[in-house]
Amino acid sequence: MVMDDAAVDCAAFAETVVFLSYFKNLQDPRQRGKVTYPLDEILLLCLLAVLAGAECFTEIALFGTKKLALLRRFRPFKDGTPAHDHLGDILATLDADQFQNCFVTWVAALTGMPEGVVAIDGKTVRRSGHKTGAKAAIHIVSAFAARQRLVLGQVKVAEKSNEITAIPKLLNMLAIEGAIVTIDAMGCQRDIAQAVIDKKADYLLALKGNQGSLRDDVELFATEQQACGFADAKISQDTTVDGDHGRIETRTTTVFHGVEWLQDRHNWPGLKAVVMVESSREINGKIERETRYYVTSLVMMAALLGPIVRSHWAIENSLHWVMDMVFRDDESRVRTNHAPANFTTIKHMALNLLRRPAGKQSLRGRRKAASWDDDFLASLLTA
Repeated sequence: MVMDDAAVDCAAFAETVVFLSYFKNLQDPRQRGKVTYPLDEILLLCLLAVLAGAECFTEIALFGTKKLALLRRFRPFKDGTPAHDHLGDILATLDADQFQNCFVTWVAALTGMPEGVVAIDGKTVRRSGHKTGAKAAIHIVSAFAARQRLVLGQVKVAEKSNEITAIPKLLNMLAIEGAIVTIDAMGCQRDIAQAVIDKKADYLLALKGNQGSLRDDVELFATEQQACGFADAKISQDTTVDGDHGRIETRTTTVFHGVEWLQDRHNWPGLKAVVMVESSREINGKIERETRYYVTSLVMMAALLGPIVRSHWAIENSLHWVMDMVFRDDESRVRTNHAPANFTTIKHMALNLLRRPAGKQSLRGRRKAASWDDDFLASLLTA
């Protein structure tokens, strides 16, 4: 048993050295001669505490005092661990953009090139602002690898309307060659489509009212073609039916493959097809219908494009929902300067590590196990 513990310690120490190497260029904002707690120790403390269930700086500080022996498996912690207010001050002044860039580099080394859909969407950290209106809640735009269920990167913006400027910045950080980038309507912009193409990736962008004339032309064309049985259009179609919890949903995906006329009219970068998804949901005898449109650089049949459309919602179900329900993101009262963005980055790091081990144990169960079992917590760094 002692040999097993020693092996775990050795592997975890080695992996921690590798992990922290991705953050070695992160600038410490504190005066060098006044640093009691090294930045790498603080990052490791925060990450391990969040993995074990900590949801605020007070709980991270408590973890530090209770788990000092565990922490010293990986780093000296010769002066112990900082108090909660000291932790908050450090994360508040730590440059959020630098931290996010380090995170992206670490994830890229962890996962390699993402395969399949990379969904991009934003989430407001609701309690990161002040009710007085002096400070608005921050908005985090994240890139999520749907197949691997891993966060690839994130960018902080002041509010949801700033997603248009944040998405190109996020794309520029990522290595996504060969991936399929999906974005909701806010990201349906020429510059964003071009940015995806420049990264040697493909896009599928939701088309709504923010692209008025393009949306109008697509809807008019689709409606006219439906009326004549698609006699004048080159299309492929696929229909799926799903049912659970008393809900029956039917989705018909129609892909219009010949869209040169639309490209001539709107000069949309890389445009190869238009996708129409008609859905009907029957719940307790009530039927709701919806039609959504997308533009894409992909050349695929409807049976393949339909699942790609649906994969975008992995970012809602496997990231945003998890951040709220498992990490209590919307209850976080971290508000000062860069602290909300940096704390979100740490939670994204923890989420990625919690997803690495094989098995069917829930994320909440894994956090519980990490809080109860030091060896399991250490193993999350080596999984």
